[in-house]
Amino acid sequence: MNLHKLILTKNACYKAGQKITVKGIMVHSTGANNPYLKRYVGPDDGLLGVNKYGNHWNQPTPDGRQICVHAFIGKLADGTIATYQTLPWNYRGWHAGGAANNTHIGFEICEDGLTDSVYFGKVYKEAVELCVYLCKMYNLTEKDIICHKEGCAKGIASNHGDVMHWFPKFGKSMDTFRADVKKQLAADKPKKYYRIQLGAFSSKENAENYLKKVKAAGFDNAFIKYGE
Repeated sequence: MNLHKLILTKNACYKAGQKITVKGIMVHSTGANNPYLKRYVGPDDGLLGVNKYGNHWNQPTPDGRQICVHAFIGKLADGTIATYQTLPWNYRGWHAGGAANNTHIGFEICEDGLTDSVYFGKVYKEAVELCVYLCKMYNLTEKDIICHKEGCAKGIASNHGDVMHWFPKFGKSMDTFRADVKKQLAADKPKKYYRIQLGAFSSKENAENYLKKVKAAGFDNAFIKYGE
């Protein structure tokens, strides 16, 4: 994940400063053909590029709306894919249009023309990695991740179709997304190791001789632990 931070401190949502207990993650997409982060995140930090229209979301009511999310995924000025955190993760965002604002971290994936499989693959992977990162931070699982459309079906979000107008175009769904998050969480879990004591000796010489035999048998990590 290519994570950066530019908090939208001028947005009225940030200024409200309300906190939440994080219980889930909601995936959104922007609904506009503009994959560049500078459309939504600003001002330019040297990586985003300049938004010449000044219509990014670091203002009280972007486009005249009370709206703000915790992060955006999209292109930097050089075309690199990145994630920008735009609210503290435990702030109440204005993204769901319903009760999910009180419980869910919401992030937007910047849409393009919805025909570029390469771009989709990159932002999909970035979104999976962001969700893995947040699941670890807040002790969540893949079961706690929904999209805006699913939130609407649950009665906790407004009537939007994202991301199910986009993901299926490339053979993906929220079920495959959750499965990919689950797979990565499992892969990142630390492995458990169990030690077996093979003998106890009162003679140091006997212990060292036995250690040689054990290592000769292929147990290279065997060792002697001294104790009383």
